[in-house]
Amino acid sequence: MIPRERIASARIPGGGEMILYRRGGDHLILVDREELMSSRMSGSEEALATMTAERLGPKKGQRWLIGGYGMGFTLRAALRSLPKDAEVVVAELVPEIVDWARGPMADMTAGSLDDKRTHIVIDDVANGIAQGGWDAILLDVDNGPDGLVRAENDRLYNEAGLSLLKRALRPGGVAAIWSAAKDPAFTRRLVSAGFRVDEVGVRARSNGKGPHHTIWFAKAR
Repeated sequence: MIPRERIASARIPGGGEMILYRRGGDHLILVDREELMSSRMSGSEEALATMTAERLGPKKGQRWLIGGYGMGFTLRAALRSLPKDAEVVVAELVPEIVDWARGPMADMTAGSLDDKRTHIVIDDVANGIAQGGWDAILLDVDNGPDGLVRAENDRLYNEAGLSLLKRALRPGGVAAIWSAAKDPAFTRRLVSAGFRVDEVGVRARSNGKGPHHTIWFAKAR
């Protein structure tokens, strides 16, 4: 078995330590010994973008907010799906993540960070949501609708956070939330917040294999 090599680490504001490892040609990011993401598991993160684009259709001048960057799978899929007049803002809380994307994981970026449609902001995605005016808001900042990376993220998924999420969307807009597992209580919260909810199971890997992940697509009723 190929041993993993520790490449870099970063502190999460209000949270624990994030560590980047390399194992052969793959990369992994762990938070406090729990695997947060892996370059071998890109399918559901890509689906987060492609399925959102399918639901929005060929609308002009789309404004997307993605939180956060991770390994860039969602951003790259979004850019492949969106027209040239779109704008994609990526809110990443940990600046080192962007440094790693341009450094040890540069081969994976495929030019996405330099695309004219891409705007990277080092900020809490909650601040981006509060600005409003989004056609799509894609959340993949935890392993699900709870504050794994940092406790403060819980505010994104509670009643007040979902109310803000709803107000932040343009008419016909879509909120998409990624999770490593199902969460019936969160589904109920989305419905109670006034969303029409489409809960979709997606395989973790792009080849249709791997664990089952969950994505909620929510539109205002």
